[in-house]
Amino acid sequence: MFIHQLSLKNFRNYHDLTLEFEKGINVFTGQNGQGKTNLLEAISLLSVGRSFRTARDADMICFGKDSANVFAHTNSEKGEYRIELKLGDTVKKAVKINSMPIERLQDLFGVCNVVVFSPDDLKLIKDGPKERRLFTDREISQIKPRYYRILSEYYKVLNQRNLLLKQEDEPILLDIYTEQLAKTGFEIYKMRQEFCEKIAYTAKQIHNKISSGAEDLRIEYEANIQVSSTEEFYVVLKEAIEHDKIRKYSTRGIHKDDIAVFINDMDVRHFGSQGQKRSAAISLKLSEIQIIYEDMGEYPIVLLDDIFSELDSGRQEMLLEHVEHTQVFLTTAEPFAYQGNVYCVTSGKIQIIK
Repeated sequence: MFIHQLSLKNFRNYHDLTLEFEKGINVFTGQNGQGKTNLLEAISLLSVGRSFRTARDADMICFGKDSANVFAHTNSEKGEYRIELKLGDTVKKAVKINSMPIERLQDLFGVCNVVVFSPDDLKLIKDGPKERRLFTDREISQIKPRYYRILSEYYKVLNQRNLLLKQEDEPILLDIYTEQLAKTGFEIYKMRQEFCEKIAYTAKQIHNKISSGAEDLRIEYEANIQVSSTEEFYVVLKEAIEHDKIRKYSTRGIHKDDIAVFINDMDVRHFGSQGQKRSAAISLKLSEIQIIYEDMGEYPIVLLDDIFSELDSGRQEMLLEHVEHTQVFLTTAEPFAYQGNVYCVTSGKIQIIK
């Protein structure tokens, strides 16, 4: 899977840009604040239609403009695709694949798989459960687009249930919402469980190599509700209703899940050093690449956003070794000692160096 052409119009600090790429490593170099990460952000949109930097589409539109466009030509085992995204300040995001509008964002998933590495990856380990749930949800959605639809349904029902818990007691309607929450919640639980088992195995092998066998990485899915059927899931939710009424929100469910990360049986989330947290995060992210390959039959596109300055030469070589089969887009403000196609970025202007 690779991108051979990218065009941007009024996207961030790019008013009108078209670039053609080769397979292998593509390096964007230049001082900070020139627009290097903006290019990677645009590429990430091709995967799930959302930025890895902001939740607001308006943030990605050039100042003074009311819309932005991202176009890309991609190749994969499935064929060639032209992906078009239009971002509006006041209108709904519009996406086309091969000139055909898609009705649901989930129809974009799987067309152009992307894995992003950024300095914020450390949040995956050091921040709260929400970061790890987002990581899990984003990656499963790329592999199984149906997951995104079920997850959206779950949170829609969850919000309705929470509103009801704040109002007068309506037991019949509350029970309906509880049944719906159990149905979607159990499906999500099973898919998260399967994903965590895969990533735990793969990350363990990768981390063993990163640490030269000195550290054992263990990943565990901490499900808020662990059951074997939708009916059992419903019973747990039903038993929590009185407590939910007191708290005025749903206290049980997949929205409370977490992923535990251990190195040599130590909980890295709470007690690991910065170096251990960074290594664990890299192991998890590298695992994404392999899992996507195993499930989709081809490697994803990899984005490395200014992370080399945080890694020693050994970890840099290890990281590049794991992405050697992929198309890589890499940003750096420092000299890049490895082979690749190099582009210099200056104030939204790009010059090909080699």
